[in-house]
Amino acid sequence: MFCSTLLWSGISPKDQFTWGLEVFPAVTGAIILLATYQTFRLTPLVYLLILIHCIILMVGGHYTYAEVPLFDYLSELTGSSRNNYDKVGHFAQGFIPALITREIIIRKQVVAGKVWQFVFIVSFCLAFSAFYELLEWWVALATGENAEAFLGTQGYIWDTQSDMAMALLGAITGLITMARVHDRQLAIINR
Repeated sequence: MFCSTLLWSGISPKDQFTWGLEVFPAVTGAIILLATYQTFRLTPLVYLLILIHCIILMVGGHYTYAEVPLFDYLSELTGSSRNNYDKVGHFAQGFIPALITREIIIRKQVVAGKVWQFVFIVSFCLAFSAFYELLEWWVALATGENAEAFLGTQGYIWDTQSDMAMALLGAITGLITMARVHDRQLAIINR
């Protein structure tokens, strides 16, 4: 599924530069997962969520986040002036790293206590989102106008802040909705 989506996304993308920027984290993540599979195998839930996030990145890379056709259609239906696929991507940027971080800190016993784990994970995900926004800004500065499709602000001056808010919401939602399922899978791995 990963390879076929990557291949599809690389065939005639809307903007080759943007495609490279968007799929780079997915490819890097896949390499890391392959390298650590024997020494630190993750739960099936986390692997599935990572795959979903990679697909989101690849679709965004193929069309650019501002021009994903399904979300253009939804914008027309709702009368919105923007394509909100970017918000789905940033929600996932909180939701999925929250579960990855949760798994690592629980298994490595980095943070004790469920409340402190929650605070640490949400803080980490928000910091990661802010760092990603800085990376987007640095890419824009380094490359000039070519980065507009990568930034995907669509003229919205609060795009950076709303992206981070979506990641924050995603992290909180992920922890609240997936903790039980994740705990069951962690119990199986820890046997």
